[in-house]
Amino acid sequence: MSDVSIIIVNFNAGHRLTDCVTSILEAPDRAEIIVVDNRSDDDSLERLLAAHGRRKRLQIIRNPANLGFARACNIGARQATGEYLFYLNPDCLIQTHTLTTLTAALARNPEAGMVGGRLLNPDGTEQPGSRRDIPDPWRAFVHLAGLYRFVKAQPALFSDFSRHREAVPESEITVEAVSGACMMVPRTVVAATGGFDEAYFLHVEDLDWCLRIRQQGWKILFVPGARVIHAKGGCSHRRPIRVEWHKHLGLTRFYWKFFRRRHGGLWMPVAMAGVWGHFLLTALSLLWKKAWAAVGRRPEGERS
Repeated sequence: MSDVSIIIVNFNAGHRLTDCVTSILEAPDRAEIIVVDNRSDDDSLERLLAAHGRRKRLQIIRNPANLGFARACNIGARQATGEYLFYLNPDCLIQTHTLTTLTAALARNPEAGMVGGRLLNPDGTEQPGSRRDIPDPWRAFVHLAGLYRFVKAQPALFSDFSRHREAVPESEITVEAVSGACMMVPRTVVAATGGFDEAYFLHVEDLDWCLRIRQQGWKILFVPGARVIHAKGGCSHRRPIRVEWHKHLGLTRFYWKFFRRRHGGLWMPVAMAGVWGHFLLTALSLLWKKAWAAVGRRPEGERS
C-alpha cells in the first residue's frame, strides 16, 4: 500500500499526460498513479503507454464515454489504496518534494481535511485559484466588475475571492478553497464526504467539495512550498466554448445549492443573469477570436 494515490483524469491531454506522469515517476516518493481516461480521441494514452506502460505502479482506467471530471475522479478514488488521495490535472508537473510537502502538512495539521499546492505558470508566477475564498454572488460581482481594486479602502466590502495578489505566506495557511487541479485529501475525509458531487460535469466541483469539507468541520490549507507547474487550459483548448458552458452551468448549480436560501429574493435572479450574461460575452469573444484567426490563416490572394 502506497501512502499516496495520485488520481489523474485525462481527456485529450496529448503529450502533457506523459509529461505529468514522468514528473511523478522522477520524484522520490513512490506514489500509486491512477489515470482515468474519459474516452480520449487523441494519442495521449498511446504516448503514455509507450513511455511508461511497463510501470507496475501505473494503473489506467478506460471509461466507455466522457463521464465528466467529478465522476471520473470518484472512479479513480474507488480503486486507490493510499492513505492520501492526490487529485492532479494532467497538464501539471509536480516538483521534487511536492508530495512530501503536502503529506507533511496534513500530518502536522490533523484538523485539515484538504491541502492544496501553489500552482505556477511556466514563467514561475502564481496562478489564480491556488488559494481563494468561496465566490459567493457578491464576491463574484466584485471580481467581474473589477471592484477588488478598491479593496484597500474597503477590505470588507471589496475583497476578491482570488487571493493570489496577496503576499505568498511562508508556511501553510487556512483558506476557504484550493484548486481541483492540485488537491490532496485524506482517505477518511473522502469517505466521510462522499468525494466529488457527480452532478457537476466540468468545473466548480472543487469549490463544492471544499465548501462541504469545511461545513463538516475540517480546515483547508494552502501549502506554498508544494509547487506545481500548471499549463492552464492545456486540456480544454480544443473546445473552449463547451468548457465555458459547463463552467457556467456548474456555477448555476453551485449558487442554487448553497446560496439560494441565504441570497433569496432579487439576489438569485441577478446572480443568474450575471452568470449567463458572462457566458454569452465569453462565447462571443471566443467566436470572434476564432474568426479572426481564420482570416489570418488565409493566403494573401484569398483575402478581400
